[in-house]
Amino acid sequence: MCGIVGVIGSREAAPLLLEGLRQLEYRGYDSSGLATINTQEDSSCGHLTCKRVKGKLGNLNALVEKEGSPGHLGIGHTRWATHGKPEECNAHPHRDVSGEVAVVQNGIIENHRSLRQALEKEGVEFSSETDTEVVPHLIARELKLLSKDGRQASGAMLLEAMHRVSPNLRGSYAIALIWAQTPDALVVAKRQAPLVIGLGEGEFLCASDTPALAGFTRTILPMEDGEIALLTPLGIELYDEKYKRQKRSPALLSGVEHVVDKRNFRHFMLKEIHEQSETAELWIARHLPTGLPLELPVALPFQDSFYEGIDQIQILACGTSRHAGLVGAYLLEQFAGIPTTVFYASEFRYAPPPLAPNTLTIGVTQSGETADTLAALAMEDARRQTCNDLKFISRQLGITNRPESSLSRQVSNILDIGAGLEIGVVATKTFLGQLLAFYGLTLAFAARHKRRSYEEINTLSDELKALPNQLREIIKQHDAISESLAHKFSETQDVIFLGRGINYPIALEGALKLKEISYIHAEGYPAGEMKHGPIALLDTKVPVISIAMPGVVFDKVLSNAQEAKARDAELIGIAPIGSETEIFDTLFPMPKVSEWISPLLSVIPMQLLSYHIAAHRGLDVDQPRNLAKSVTVE
Repeated sequence: MCGIVGVIGSREAAPLLLEGLRQLEYRGYDSSGLATINTQEDSSCGHLTCKRVKGKLGNLNALVEKEGSPGHLGIGHTRWATHGKPEECNAHPHRDVSGEVAVVQNGIIENHRSLRQALEKEGVEFSSETDTEVVPHLIARELKLLSKDGRQASGAMLLEAMHRVSPNLRGSYAIALIWAQTPDALVVAKRQAPLVIGLGEGEFLCASDTPALAGFTRTILPMEDGEIALLTPLGIELYDEKYKRQKRSPALLSGVEHVVDKRNFRHFMLKEIHEQSETAELWIARHLPTGLPLELPVALPFQDSFYEGIDQIQILACGTSRHAGLVGAYLLEQFAGIPTTVFYASEFRYAPPPLAPNTLTIGVTQSGETADTLAALAMEDARRQTCNDLKFISRQLGITNRPESSLSRQVSNILDIGAGLEIGVVATKTFLGQLLAFYGLTLAFAARHKRRSYEEINTLSDELKALPNQLREIIKQHDAISESLAHKFSETQDVIFLGRGINYPIALEGALKLKEISYIHAEGYPAGEMKHGPIALLDTKVPVISIAMPGVVFDKVLSNAQEAKARDAELIGIAPIGSETEIFDTLFPMPKVSEWISPLLSVIPMQLLSYHIAAHRGLDVDQPRNLAKSVTVE
């Protein structure tokens, strides 16, 4: 969830590092820093300069402009605190006692306490509370041992030191490492955390995410787990965890989706909410083109054999992705007729259900790097491998917005939601993209398993094709309503969201969005559960936001809303205009669509209201406190 950038070449490193880190700001962070090595005259050694600051990247940029950080080799980092508060002393890079070895790291070193204790017994003094600081001290110790063996300072020596240290590090990490005595060597290492090498013109780079490389190169070399690499002006040397030299061809970044552009919007989040009609248009053009045969109503990148023999589905996800999975489970069960269960990926690893035959496991992660989801998928694959003698079908599918991510290297079947780069930390258009992916799977399974008539399937398909225009209309209308309503939440401390059936997950998502960016406590409930406890919270100071879309539970939801109104709660409705919906104090009018596709529309006012409340409060909408775009630690 932190950002790493490293560079070695013929240009000054600091400006390149700062620009790369700027491209990673969307991932969320609370401090930043960089280290560069400048070659000293008449010496093969260099001088290491390290700059670190608390807070935004602008603080680091100002410090570098004021004090300088010369050199053609450097590493940079934006940190999201896990061990130690967001203070300068805990910011990366971290150095050894001599100040000659500098390290930046993403992930978590799980055994850092025992390593720290052992180093402290050797006389090492630590200057931070982080898990990362053990790494430069361990590297420095190995470099001393290699020097005693007669080795001369070189990139190969630094690489070997990293190779010796790696087996002692438990957990997940991506590491970039430099040493003042080798101003022409950058060493990187990866285990269960994203790290990509970029091949530029006369320079080599590394980064934890591709946007940091997009301005410099489109040629990349994703690292595999357990690999370490040496980057020098002469090229790249790549080794596996057994220290065997690897040869692998680079790949190309696809498209221009890595360019960061806010256009004329105040925040990226608002821009990305407005882009959802485009997201839907692109998805329809790709997966629901005209001329598809009745028996194959959706074009997904899988062979017919992918769908054959599947009797049940399990979905693994976290946060917003889990809410998309809950909508997907409703669709797959109620429309396609396939029993589907949704699990928190973080809990699945420690309490998995009994193995069952003929199961499709779907991992949903917009970044493709969510550690909990990747680990749960790996564990499920491993335990099913032991059951080959049962001869049952077991498949995995990944749903992601990043087809070049770790997920795509772990799971053979990938469904790219194609939402484009999302800069706002909280998910908006990627959530819509995930929902659409499940609609596509639902159409495909319903058609192939013949659980629905062709007429029902194509009716749903036609409704989806009308989505872009509907999104454009309600985004424009609800943007104005949300902005005018935001001031009413100036002193609000608690909000209740209600939904039923397919829209219950949207109530959960609405509550999550409000919590994430406005820091208002909010909870989502099935509307029928209101009277079983949460109703005790209601008074004039607790607004209730109710999703009441026409369908089998429409009347029930209105009755549940009436219960809240009877307790003097401010009642906000997401519903079509009609005599039944006059009970709402404020109404976000919705078009009269079928209940099946209603979540794709009912989520819009949730996003816009959360946005305008946070903006009205003057909060950092795009980078909320304590949050990160890509959660790469468990």
